[in-house]
Amino acid sequence: MSNVALRVEHVYKKFRKGEAYNSLRDLIPALTGKMFRQQSLNERDKRDFWALHDVSFEVKRGEALGIMGPNGAGKSTILKILSRIMRPTSGSMIVNGRLSALIEVTAGFHQDLTGRENIYLNGTILGMTRREIEAKIDQIIDFSGIEEFIDTPVKRYSSGMYARLGFSVAAHVNSDVLIVDEVLSVGDHVFQQKCLTRMKEVLSDGASVLFVSHNLKSVAEFCPRALLLDRGRMVTIGPTQEVISSYMHQSRSDRVRDTESKAVSISKVTVRNQSGPSLRFQSGERAWIDIEVIARKRSSKLSVTLWISDEHYEEIFDTSTERLGHGNFTLDVGEVFVCTFELQLHFAAGVYHPSVHVYRYDTQTVYDAWDPAASIYIDADEGVRGVVNCVPRVTRQEIQAASEGDVALASVENDADETSAAI
Repeated sequence: MSNVALRVEHVYKKFRKGEAYNSLRDLIPALTGKMFRQQSLNERDKRDFWALHDVSFEVKRGEALGIMGPNGAGKSTILKILSRIMRPTSGSMIVNGRLSALIEVTAGFHQDLTGRENIYLNGTILGMTRREIEAKIDQIIDFSGIEEFIDTPVKRYSSGMYARLGFSVAAHVNSDVLIVDEVLSVGDHVFQQKCLTRMKEVLSDGASVLFVSHNLKSVAEFCPRALLLDRGRMVTIGPTQEVISSYMHQSRSDRVRDTESKAVSISKVTVRNQSGPSLRFQSGERAWIDIEVIARKRSSKLSVTLWISDEHYEEIFDTSTERLGHGNFTLDVGEVFVCTFELQLHFAAGVYHPSVHVYRYDTQTVYDAWDPAASIYIDADEGVRGVVNCVPRVTRQEIQAASEGDVALASVENDADETSAAI
């Protein structure tokens, strides 16, 4: 048996911009308009848009491959082709086994049916037999966490309940290749952790997973390899940390091109540990952020500000060279200012975004901003959540017997409660 679960070979997908005229009523006005505007009627080639251009990769059995890239990179198009929602213009896809997709987890649900009835309906659409559904229905209901409402019509569900049930059905389909598109963002933190655990179980059972997400932390945690797409083309494929670094470098390069006309601009930001550039740290580990600023016009009273936001882009920390006692600085044309911030990352596990400004305090002028300048990932051994890691330890834990006075007081309070209830 081949060790390759999925192979994509030289896939292209072409779309056409503008309208498609499917009736004579639409076509005649369109042709008339082109004649009056003196446009050529043979401009189809100019309207062609290649959503995918020569994409090739493979996924081995039991492997998770992440796909990342900016909006419009072609991620959704490749998933729709893999799911057979659309056909490629050219190229081929080979799947060794059964493929299922968690792209739109609530597709196929009927509003007037109960949650239980929709499990049977949605499971059948996803390729499960009635016997398979009946064997797994208790697991599906338990996993969704909405047992109390499972016999209620889904039109009365909240969006979170709806998504929970949809994911629960799709995640229990026996498949050799599973395609996952952002569905791990459903529900609260606890349910998201259940989703990740379930995906790891799917991998341990020998299935392969293709995971598409804008959450780089989830991709880094779940996928050892990743593919970076940009405007329909493959940029790189390899170890996930290297691909994430390429993604961030590409974003920074775009920003550098956008700031060439500014009087003062940020030209480089590097996050590193004691071994060199890094995006992953342990909670409490020391980090250094190197910043380079270049002037194209003489500018004075400058400072560099650094702040860090959490995964929801809420600011949790900020400082600056001036506030740390180093005063402001002046740059002549062509001069470069370099500084390094040294930090101790006492953060809870999560993804954080360092951002950098070149700022003048007296006039409150922002000369340039990289927001964010990078995304870093913090791992913590302690069982803590939130933002700050206070390095907790339980130093005392015991069960004590209640004194006679406490027991008597509790008895009096109970009697008072019963009397109040009777009144």
